[in-house]
Amino acid sequence: MLADSIGSALLVVLERLSPSERVAFVLHDVFAVPFDDVARVLDRSPEAARKLASRARQRVQGEHVGTDLDIPRRRQVVEAFLAAARGGDFDGLLAVLDPDVALRPDAAALRMGSLREMRGAAAVAEALAGGAQAGRLALVDGVPALVWAPGGMTRGVIEFRIQSERIVALDVTGDPDRIAQFEIVLLDA
Repeated sequence: MLADSIGSALLVVLERLSPSERVAFVLHDVFAVPFDDVARVLDRSPEAARKLASRARQRVQGEHVGTDLDIPRRRQVVEAFLAAARGGDFDGLLAVLDPDVALRPDAAALRMGSLREMRGAAAVAEALAGGAQAGRLALVDGVPALVWAPGGMTRGVIEFRIQSERIVALDVTGDPDRIAQFEIVLLDA
């Protein structure tokens, strides 16, 4: 029973990783595959594979980026992001995104087809400018976030990792089972 619950918990944690982070972490940290081989599998440099595994390891160990802001300030950053995304304000998005921001949709969000994993402020701003029309400001597990709720039904959740008042990561959840586990409180925006 303990092994089953640990296995389930690990699956939930691994789902939070981007596909590339997941591959690097599992191959290197679980199966001890050398980074040169991991790099070939991912079609990246060994240094990039090392960084992916390191980032994944930090996330698995629970080191979260973005704890330097209080809830009201985090809400302001998320509101600025939502306004810029809805308005197609590319420069406004660049102002709130970290230059190395990561957009990380889960497998279910990828299947929806509108998002893909990407990195960099310009790429993320280009992908999201003019979007978020059905986005709603919410508290997700007590933290400011966005929900995508066309027709009033929540179909996606965007959680933000914020550091120094800039968004360093957007984690997009489309898995209905995971969404059902969130405590979501819609806010007026």
